[in-house]
Amino acid sequence: MSQATASAQVLVVDDEPDLRTLYELTLLREGYSVDSAATLAEACAQLAAKKFDAVITDMRLPDGQGTELLRRMAAEQRSERCIVMTAYGSAENAVEALKAGAFDYLTKPVDLKQFRAVVASAIQEAVPAVPRARAARAAVQNERAAAAQSALQRLVGESATMKLVKERIAKVARSMAPVLVRGESGTGKELVARAVHSCSHRAEGPFVAVNCSAIPETLLEAEFFGAKKGSYTGANADREGYFQAARGGTLFLDEIGDLPLPMQSKLLRAIQERHVRALGSTQEDNVDVRIVSATHRDLGSDVLAGRFRQDLYYRLNVIEIMVPPLRERREDLPALCDALLARIAQESGMPTPQLSESVMQQLMAHPFTGNVRELENLLHRAVALSDGEELHIDFQAAQPAPAAAAGPAPAAPPVVPQDLQSWLDQQERDILVKALQETNFNRTAAAQRLGLSLRQIRYRIARLAITIPGGGDDPHDET
Repeated sequence: MSQATASAQVLVVDDEPDLRTLYELTLLREGYSVDSAATLAEACAQLAAKKFDAVITDMRLPDGQGTELLRRMAAEQRSERCIVMTAYGSAENAVEALKAGAFDYLTKPVDLKQFRAVVASAIQEAVPAVPRARAARAAVQNERAAAAQSALQRLVGESATMKLVKERIAKVARSMAPVLVRGESGTGKELVARAVHSCSHRAEGPFVAVNCSAIPETLLEAEFFGAKKGSYTGANADREGYFQAARGGTLFLDEIGDLPLPMQSKLLRAIQERHVRALGSTQEDNVDVRIVSATHRDLGSDVLAGRFRQDLYYRLNVIEIMVPPLRERREDLPALCDALLARIAQESGMPTPQLSESVMQQLMAHPFTGNVRELENLLHRAVALSDGEELHIDFQAAQPAPAAAAGPAPAAPPVVPQDLQSWLDQQERDILVKALQETNFNRTAAAQRLGLSLRQIRYRIARLAITIPGGGDDPHDET
């Protein structure tokens, strides 16, 4: 620990004396100078009298909210990094805190190892560099700003929806909060994830992209967490996993909804505890990564259907970025075509071709079910088949080939429920009843099958008024 960091000043704000003392002792052992406050008013008085390097505050205080303290600090343009502590699973509180300017957030009960790591990271950013290093730090910041601007420029488009996406990226990049990028296939979710990384203070660290749907289930644990030599057939040497490779940077989990349930629980543990254990190892590796995930699926529906863990969903979906489909931002088509054609021409070593007005009109009318990926495919084909003159788009050739034999008649479109909540409750009830019937009403076994805890399935049984044969406690339940 550097001398500057060791002498850092930290303010702890919590109305629970035992917890406040625990945090103070933990920070004192790390070499920090610590002051404390039990209320919002006391915290404001401390800040008025003294400058700190970091502030750690509970979300709920006797005389106000932790976010109110954040807003006051922002209004006064204070430089302290602020860490907010909030109740476990309160995603809305975490999002509110990050929007108000929090550096990071911790969920209660706080893991002290994670607590120390987050505080150290906050102080490292807050403590000023020595005078000789200030110029170098300014140069690095300028380079980072240029890289961030370049990453945002790769998200081509100035439509209202794309401007919202870029604004969202710029805001969320400042924090360590997990981000869930949602959108149809081909919309550019990985570009958004890379932009979040490039705009963050982790831009100098690695960006590791993982396609969760492309990894065989038997290799998932080794790929994510690493493996020791001899830990499984074919493991001829030690290898690091994605978490170790992304240390100090960003781990992008694409198609996160395709992860099987057993792996979801292991991923949740790694994200919560910030350490992993390689296959065949007895030691745990501390990993400092920021998680950005993406999916084209409706994870909320998958949670209700038992296909995705609810606790992992809330852990990943602290901040959501929705990438619009191309059909909802057609005004971006000319700029997208220009950018794609310039790149295709550069790769092919040829002059950049131009699209005629009639071809552009055809593109504007095309449905683009495959989004930007489909547009790129169309332009690649047009350039490859071009005779050097005007480009022509063959829309027919780009369509999927029809099946050789006629299949069953297409299913009727789903009926849109008028009372959505009642419909969702019924779907959840049907899934729970089916799981209970298949396990002879063993709630423990049914919970495991659905990826729920015993407490969660009991809560749902009571809320949905599901009758258990015989009533009372289930003799099969584990305690």
